Amino acid sequence: MPLKLDLKPGEKFILNGTVVQVGRDGRSLILQNEATLLRDRDVMQEDDANTPARRIYFVIMMSYIDPENAAHYDERLYQLLNEYMAATSLPVVKQSLLLIAQNVAARHHYRALKACKSLIVAEDELLKLT
Repeated sequence: MPLKLDLKPGEKFILNGTVVQVGRDGRSLILQNEATLLRDRDVMQEDDANTPARRIYFVIMMSYIDPENAAHYDERLYQLLNEYMAATSLPVVKQSLLLIAQNVAARHHYRALKACKSLIVAEDELLKLT
């Protein structure tokens, strides 16, 4: 059964150990401490992971939302990163791959996802040219 909360601007609540505060406008939420959060627009289905960058994004996302199995996903991620690194000669792509690897190693998955989204855009442009 769904739970509906009616909250006032500035009001705080705790959700799964994360302190959440309603913004002053009453429409935004402020997370007061570390939390795993993924918006609908950031979720990728496995069937949509159909290019190298999208496969990397999907594995990062899974590692982020399933930390108990992160070691499994990270192993696959580094395999994908190494394959992509070996297959490209483009410096901007190599820099993006390194940034992604650094963010994942630092357990900054959300930052890695953002970097990978940029790589997906670049990859889409390159695929249009071929």
